[in-house]
Parts: sequence; structure tokens; C-alpha cells
Amino acid sequence: MSAPRPKRVAFFVTVDWYFCHHYLALAQAVRAAGYAVTVITDVAEHGEAIRAAGLDLIPLTVSRKGMNPWHEVQGILALMRILRKLKPDLLHNIAQKPVLYGTLAARLAGVPAVVNGVAGMGYLFTSQAARARLVRALVGRAYRALLAAPNVRVLVQNPDDQEQVRRLTGVTPVLIPGSGVDMARFIPQPPPPGPAVVVLASRMLWDKGVGEFVGAARLLKGQGNLARFVLVGKPDPGNPASVREEQLRDWQQEGCIEWWGYRADMPAVLAATHIACLPSYYREGLPKFLIEAAAAGLPLVTTDATGCREAVEPARNGLLVPPRDVPALAQALDRLIADGESRRRFGARSREIAEQRFDATRIHAATLAVYQELLTRRRA
Repeated sequence: MSAPRPKRVAFFVTVDWYFCHHYLALAQAVRAAGYAVTVITDVAEHGEAIRAAGLDLIPLTVSRKGMNPWHEVQGILALMRILRKLKPDLLHNIAQKPVLYGTLAARLAGVPAVVNGVAGMGYLFTSQAARARLVRALVGRAYRALLAAPNVRVLVQNPDDQEQVRRLTGVTPVLIPGSGVDMARFIPQPPPPGPAVVVLASRMLWDKGVGEFVGAARLLKGQGNLARFVLVGKPDPGNPASVREEQLRDWQQEGCIEWWGYRADMPAVLAATHIACLPSYYREGLPKFLIEAAAAGLPLVTTDATGCREAVEPARNGLLVPPRDVPALAQALDRLIADGESRRRFGARSREIAEQRFDATRIHAATLAVYQELLTRRRA
């Protein structure tokens, strides 16, 4: 008598780098729990990393920003055909377009269980451009039509998104704070010698607060502050808010910041850092940079904005500033640059918060519990 086949979980995400950066560890935990795992994504540079993790991989290109109706319909139909052939027991969609397209394709293909990860509301819910407002209204209607089904669960990373999705759909999402951090990989290190190093690590997007970070650095440098201000990350041409590479090089030439580009070795970057800063107004879920910096035992300076504030206990492990407020950001950074004892105390509390709330083991267990609840309901 042959053993029963393992249940199959499929992940659908538009780009492979995003999956690897945020969800590869979760997929490995799902596989370790006994599921077969398939990743459906646009394969660019990370296909081998996905396969090396023991995951099956199906290439599918779906534009992140395209709105050509014919191309969008073709993408949904292609995904539907993949799902009909694959027959997953559960489909986990990640980010806004996969949530909408994946849930619709799963319904058409007869996938019995769907989990939707809303990892922040992003550009669409922050931009005031006329096109963004129109698309936002359409997305709200689609959410109501697709996400309230009994075989669908929605995961969000902060209470603000939980409330917004509840208003849009009438169902209360499951709150799981972030995608988790490997507490054994990110560990506190002795502070490096020399002037304080302030680091912002993210995609180089204007609404991640890159311009405000540069403005605060320029202001403090003009006052004679000797700290180093570092940007880590690369532009994202697929996002309308991407900072041009030429602009980054101009700032570096000016001398107000250093641009280190993309770095895969974030533990080493954080070991060379005294203060982690993310002045974002992007409408984050829960920024991975902040939870990694917390695990590394660093003080945090970020905005009092959705997602960002969830990583900070004000005046205990970091400081919150209003979004888009360069003078306030400069003042907060100056305070910590000048006060090594506060940095030490804040960093110790950051590590405690990461252990209590953001440990990947906890995050993965909570996600697997959602899978199990849905699959058990299906059997019943």
C-alpha cells in the first residue's frame, strides 16, 4: 500500500527576489512540516536558490505595474491553467496583485483553500495621483468580492492594515507581525569603533523616506556632525516611486551620504551600524529591515506611520518622528548619535522585542496554524 501523497502548498508572488528575501524561510518551514511546496513566480536571478531549498518552481511572468487589460487577463488565465494542472491543496498569494489575481484564478481552478498575505498596502494606498485613486477604488471592490469567501484567509502584519482590510471586506484578517527574523543569524555585536554610522536599508524608493534621510544627513553634516549616513539597497524600476541611480550617485558625490548598493550580507551591514533608520511613509506591512535591526540589538529611528511604529516602543528601543519631517528626523538622529548610553539601552530592548514578537519560529508556526485550520475545515 503506497503512502498518501503529501499535501501541496503553492506560493504565488510576482518576482523571485521578493519571495527569496521575505518568504523563502517560511516556505522551507512549510516543507519541513511535511508539505510539498511549489513556488509560482517570475524567475530572474533566484531560481537556483529556490530549487536548492527543495522547492518546486514554476515560472510565470505577471507584470507588477502593468494595467493592459488583455495582458492582465492573460496572466490570470495562465495562472488558472497552472493551478488546474498542479492541483494544490492550498494557494498562498503574497502582495496585492497576486492576492487579487491568485484568489480569482484559484476560484476558477477549484483550489480548495487560499491564504492571502497582504504585506502592506504600499504605493497604491499612499499615492494621491488620480490613476492610483481610481485603481484603489477598483481594488477595494475586488477585495470585497474575493476575500470574504469561507475558504479564504487574509494575513496582515499590523493593526492598521487589519482594520482597513476589515472595512474593505467585512472579514477580520489574521494579524501576524511580519515575515519573521532568524534570531540565530542576526545577533547583537559590540558597537564598531569610530563615528556613529546611521543606516537606511531598503529598496531605494522616495516613499521609503530616502529623500528625507538625505535631507537630515545634509542638515546634520552642515552643523558639523561627524556621523556617517549610509544608504543600502538598489533602485526598483518596477515601482513608480523608485529613486534614479544617477540621483544616488549625485548624493554620494556631494558627500552627505554613502551609497553601498545592494548587500546580501545584512548581518555584516548591521554589525557595522550604530543606528537603524527608516523614515518611511510607504504604508508598510512591518519592514524587514526594522525587525532585523531589532534582532541585531540596534536602536531604531523611524516614522510614526503604519507598519513602522509596530517595531518601536518610543523612548525604550527607538524614536518615532512624523513622516516627511526632515528637521524632526535630524533632531532624533542627533540625539542618539550624541548618546551612546541610550543607544546601548535601546538596542538591548530591541533584541528583547525581536525575541518576543518577531522570531521566525513564532511567525512560521502562526502561519502553519492558519494552513491547518483551513485544511481541517476542508476535510470536515
